[in-house]
Amino acid sequence: MAATAVAIVPGLACSGRNNERVVALQLYSVRDAMKNDPQGTLKGLAEMGYTHVEHANYVDHKFYGWTAEEFKKVLNDLGIMMPSGHTVLNKNHWNEQQQEFTDEWKKLVDDAAYMGQQYVVSPWLDESLRQTYDDLMRFMEVFNECGELCKKSGMRFGYHNHDFEFSEELNGEKIFDLMMKNTDADKVVMQLDMGNMYIAGARAKDVLGKYPGRYDNIHVKDMIRSENGEGFESTILGEGVVGAKDVTDMAREMGSELFVIEQEAYQGKSPMECMQENLAIIQQWGY
Repeated sequence: MAATAVAIVPGLACSGRNNERVVALQLYSVRDAMKNDPQGTLKGLAEMGYTHVEHANYVDHKFYGWTAEEFKKVLNDLGIMMPSGHTVLNKNHWNEQQQEFTDEWKKLVDDAAYMGQQYVVSPWLDESLRQTYDDLMRFMEVFNECGELCKKSGMRFGYHNHDFEFSEELNGEKIFDLMMKNTDADKVVMQLDMGNMYIAGARAKDVLGKYPGRYDNIHVKDMIRSENGEGFESTILGEGVVGAKDVTDMAREMGSELFVIEQEAYQGKSPMECMQENLAIIQQWGY
């Protein structure tokens, strides 16, 4: 294992209780641009005024094709910090026989710490891990173990919801409720995506109130009806039905400190144009 270096992001602490207002961009929002020209895309975001990002690409021990050392230099040169990152924690990252994480996952945690991340966030729970109540319970213990692993490097482990957590049930309870009840608050942070849950009929303010103190960071996202009227898609902040500002304000009052903008559909605009609008809007909100 490489030596772990931990760099604390100004305005953020692992306690998640500074009540600072740090705004970041989830780079999945500009995923095609990051694929085609990551250097130019990050430069453009920095010029817009983004100072923090959350990655969504860690493949073969590289961030967007860069090693941790290379990516850190790229971000440093642009004045960008990366307090959080998304990488799916799967069952192949946990050795059941040895009851420990694989070297691959340990390397990810080492690289996240080297990058100065405060959060290692898993943005998905595979269907195979939620087929039965027992399946889910076993993997929630892996979540808790990952919380311990990240804590050793000065970070916290988190989970980012989609919609199925609020629409699917096991043993008569929503998957989200089971996850909240069976993960330790001091080990596992829930990165609430206020837009994704709306698809399943869940409302972020209700969920925030039900489990106070579990949300160090959130995804700030708005949703509108899709053009075909058969679902929802994300949109510019404040233009949808989520009540994004009210939810964001409530989360801040309850202790959230990292607010990650995410938009995945663009209604005819360019993704970069949308990100510029989103930043201006959240700044108008006082963030």
